[in-house]
Amino acid sequence: MSDTKDFAGEKGTVRWDARLCIHIGECGRSRGELFVSGRDPWCQPDVVELDEVQDVVERCPTGALTLRKKDGTVVETAPEQNVVVVSNNGPLYVRGTLAIEGAPADMEGTKHRAALCRCGKSKNKPFCDNGHEKAEFRDHGAVGEKGEGASGVGGTLEIKKAQNGPLLLSGNVTIVAASGRVAWKGDKCALCRCGESKNKPFCDGSHKAAGFQG
Repeated sequence: MSDTKDFAGEKGTVRWDARLCIHIGECGRSRGELFVSGRDPWCQPDVVELDEVQDVVERCPTGALTLRKKDGTVVETAPEQNVVVVSNNGPLYVRGTLAIEGAPADMEGTKHRAALCRCGKSKNKPFCDNGHEKAEFRDHGAVGEKGEGASGVGGTLEIKKAQNGPLLLSGNVTIVAASGRVAWKGDKCALCRCGESKNKPFCDGSHKAAGFQG
């Protein structure tokens, strides 16, 4: 079975990537007839204008949805700022110009949007697979530090995995608490992905004592 499914229209094609989808529901709850649960096909790009298709597709926080024009190019413009949102009891939602180490080339949505595991339980690291729900991971997304400030705006945000350790972010980035508060700005940080740090979302070295592997 393919990891992706294409929904072709006259003006563009929507691609759904099962490897990234964690069923947040931004697409299914959008107004209109673009996505209708139980309908076959579920997504029908031609029932709305192409700019509305793009708007809804880009609401997907995981990168599971992308839109291609008829010429095959992916339709998406990176936001001006790289932003990490620390969700309530869930993953890190990242948006921007992203270079995620190890992301397959055909995961096109992750160039601008991704949900990254921070509970340590995902079987699809560094991406979230909703493992936090089964593990009953609890962290309400508060951020205690302010950061040193970013040196600029935009640019590429590189995201790498330290072996059996944190996510290493390099590039201008803003971290937003689950409350919606802009909490931290800087150019480099190490974010917990084992779920054990006492200073979430930042790493405090707890992965070593926890024997985290990933």
